[in-house]
Amino acid sequence: MSKNSQSSTNSSSSIFSTESLDLKSILFRYLGIWPYILVFSLAGLLYGFINNRTTNPIYSIDSTILITESKSALGNDLFDPSALNQSRSNLQNEIGILRSFSLAEETVAGMNLNVAYFKEGFYRNTQLYGNVPILVSVDWKRPQLTGVFFKIKVIGTDSFELYLEKKSKSFFKSLNPFNNTRYERVEVNEGVFEFGELISMDNFELKIENIYASDQEEIVFKLFDNYSLANMYRGSVQIEPYGNSSTILSLRMSAVDRRLGEDYLNKLMETYLNRELREKNKASENTIRFIEQQLLGITDSLNFVEDKLEAYRTQNRIFNLSQEGSVAFARLQELEKEKSRIDINLKYYQNLQIYLNSDKISELIAPSVVGLTDPLLNALVANLSELQSDKVRLSANYAEQAPAMREIRNKIESTKRTLIENVNAAIRNTELALSEINSKVRLAEREIDALPETERKLLSIQRQFSINENIYIYLLEKRAEAQITTAANLPKNMILDKAKASYAPFAPQTSKNLMLGLLVGFFIPIGFTFLKDFFNDKIEDIKELEKKMVVPFIGAIGRYEGDSAIPVLTNPRSTVTESFRSLRADTAYLLPMQDKLTLLFTSCISGEGKTFTSINIASVYSLMGKKTILLGLDLRKPKIAEDFGMVNDIGVSTCLSSALSWREAVKNTGYDNFHVILSGPIPPNPAELLLQDRFKEMMAEIKAEYDVVILDCPPVGLVSETKQLFSHADLSFFVFRQGYSSKGNVDVLNNLVEKGGVSKIYGILNDVHVDKYKYGYGYGYGYGYGYGNNSYGYHDEEKISFKKKYSKKIKKFFQKF
Repeated sequence: MSKNSQSSTNSSSSIFSTESLDLKSILFRYLGIWPYILVFSLAGLLYGFINNRTTNPIYSIDSTILITESKSALGNDLFDPSALNQSRSNLQNEIGILRSFSLAEETVAGMNLNVAYFKEGFYRNTQLYGNVPILVSVDWKRPQLTGVFFKIKVIGTDSFELYLEKKSKSFFKSLNPFNNTRYERVEVNEGVFEFGELISMDNFELKIENIYASDQEEIVFKLFDNYSLANMYRGSVQIEPYGNSSTILSLRMSAVDRRLGEDYLNKLMETYLNRELREKNKASENTIRFIEQQLLGITDSLNFVEDKLEAYRTQNRIFNLSQEGSVAFARLQELEKEKSRIDINLKYYQNLQIYLNSDKISELIAPSVVGLTDPLLNALVANLSELQSDKVRLSANYAEQAPAMREIRNKIESTKRTLIENVNAAIRNTELALSEINSKVRLAEREIDALPETERKLLSIQRQFSINENIYIYLLEKRAEAQITTAANLPKNMILDKAKASYAPFAPQTSKNLMLGLLVGFFIPIGFTFLKDFFNDKIEDIKELEKKMVVPFIGAIGRYEGDSAIPVLTNPRSTVTESFRSLRADTAYLLPMQDKLTLLFTSCISGEGKTFTSINIASVYSLMGKKTILLGLDLRKPKIAEDFGMVNDIGVSTCLSSALSWREAVKNTGYDNFHVILSGPIPPNPAELLLQDRFKEMMAEIKAEYDVVILDCPPVGLVSETKQLFSHADLSFFVFRQGYSSKGNVDVLNNLVEKGGVSKIYGILNDVHVDKYKYGYGYGYGYGYGYGNNSYGYHDEEKISFKKKYSKKIKKFFQKF
């Protein structure tokens, strides 16, 4: 029968729905592993449940802060016309500062978080914060044992037992508790101690006070150095802007304790604003320090002149000036006041010049403090001070070569150059003004020289007193103004929303964890099976085998797990016997009205079941009353003798290599109409023997005498002589074995047909077992009716004990290795 005719015969079923059959095969494939799916799904569900029970609830804490854009006192584009993205850059800088380690370290240092307390539970430890049953005081001047859990058990109300939870582990021992740590195996002397007692050991020193802990209560605590705390909390905070054009930053962190998370986030923002305010107040503090330095000198001078004035008046009994002297003194006093102001301005410019040349930018004093109203100079000093503050803040989080640091250094240098030029010009102008006022003072002094000597001396002393008094009052006013400015300063940024924790924890997500565990457990065996099938190069599916073969597929032989190699004769009502009968019926359909026939069976490699198929198909014909003979042509690896329990003393090899007649080599199997010629002793030249003319003559005589001749040939994929034997057969069958034969074996068959010229050859799949996919193959004609182990009580199967059945499976499993 041609492949086309066979396909048309199957049209009623195979064309019915190819996709439906494939999907059904896949479905039944995975239904076959339902116990594993069930077990792994339950295991995944259990894992999700345990994860939910052992994980502390985690809350989300949110807050917002407004970042005010930095605007230069000189305008936006006077010194940096190319800084188009300055606002965005400033926002990123502020984010960097908020994420900086130094800010986190300063925050935790102000919160007293170096001791964490925990309450032991059955599933997990719960952190205690705020209202704790004990208070641990730590001497951080000494190295302390950090990163390890201490556990105490309260005994009564006055004492407790102290020990480490895990003694065999390496712990952090802080050499510098606020910076460096290293691993070291430590030994702790455990024992009973009194509350309030100083516990001093080589690895730590601490004191424990009882707040409200009760008898037999167990409490766990852990020491953290600020370095570790800062790293831990720094990594837990997420900072991002609300949008591309927004300068509002959202701060979010997760914490197991709602109050602890809120306190940390609030403290972080407070520390951030305080640091900014400290930098902002530096200018005012520098001003106050400058004024106080001036006041120290002027106070001494004022006191000296005041004492001198009183002494002169008393000695000379002169207390008031004449009208002419009063007018001259008033004129001179105004000039001296103006000269004092110019002197202060000149001294300010000179100090400013010194600070700029020595890079003491942080000590700059605003010009307005000394009464200078030059808008450009005030703007330059304010801008330079602000840039220096920004540089200090950025240096805590950025390296010197970072783009942000390079940018701000360039701005500082540009502003400083401009400021130095303005200061130099101001010094020249002030010196000219001072020279001019000195000339006016000298003219006024000539008028005073015309007065009487006593009045003239009094006027001179009173003049000195007035000058110092005016300067003293002026400096006091400026100091008060600077102090008011310092007190009134506010950070340019502001907190919009204080930290607020979510009402419910966002983790663990109990339903999600359970569902995820269930799904993972469900898909693990499915995925494993899929990968196993994907990388499996063995023939499993009949339909896949059909698609790959260029010849028709004629039938499938079910799995047989009995001991006998001839189930057709030993168990004629079994399902495997029925599959051989179906194969015989298909053969009759292929060769109608032919009384005598010769059938050839081969395979690609050894172990695929060609001998088993040959013996049983011969048995089926013998049961029909057909005179049948089985020829063992596999001269290299004979197996028929073993299956029949015969001695392989004579056979085909002896007939072809000696004068022995083939009739003398025929052996009776013990069953009616069934004879066999064994392979015989293994010859040195099996291929040459089968190619002799004598073999052709022997085959002609055997065909004439027997109704059915079955040829059990060697594997065609391993030896060459089988290709010459196809010409002796009316029909040839290529045997594959499910789960054993490689998919590449199909190419061997296809090459025989396409390149070797072999015709009238059909494919057979042996050892097909229903439990492979739990789906019965072969809806079409010739697919082996009733193969497998489930015949619904219609066939009589050989009873195999449980022990024997599974011992064979175990043996086969280890044979794979």
